[in-house]
Amino acid sequence: MSRKVLFIIPVIAVTAIISGCGYRIGYMGHPQLSTVAVAPVSNDTLSYNAAAILRQKLTEVFTTDGTMKLKSISTADCIVYARITKVSYVESSGHLNDDDDFLPNEWRVTATVEFSVVIPGRAKPLIGPKTVTGSAEFISDADLENARTNGLRQALFDASRTIVSNVTEAW
Repeated sequence: MSRKVLFIIPVIAVTAIISGCGYRIGYMGHPQLSTVAVAPVSNDTLSYNAAAILRQKLTEVFTTDGTMKLKSISTADCIVYARITKVSYVESSGHLNDDDDFLPNEWRVTATVEFSVVIPGRAKPLIGPKTVTGSAEFISDADLENARTNGLRQALFDASRTIVSNVTEAW
């Protein structure tokens, strides 16, 4: 009799897992939108190459998310438009040198991005315009400009994840 019980318990557990217990796992996007395009990004700041970095990060996050397929602007169900409105760098930690000068060695970059989602042929945006921010901390090294660019890349990746989440799960 104990063998029967040992056999029945795993069968019940597997059945419960397969049935999903009433939860739906998988696609959470809008039922009529299955493809997306990322329009060229505009940059209202002085940060070099920020528009290209944001567009690349948006396409990367849409691809890895997998909820919507990435297509060209002419064939997509919706188009994401983005504009970088502000990039700021603030020192978050540092040290004093021998002359009592403060030398920052850790920085925080914050990027503010405004985005909207438009369905081709409609005048009113489906989403937005909305504003999101992304931030990252980075350490300054011998090449501060390279460190700033890498920090900006991380901050725009953070903002991209928020944008993609708003587009795919805003329903």
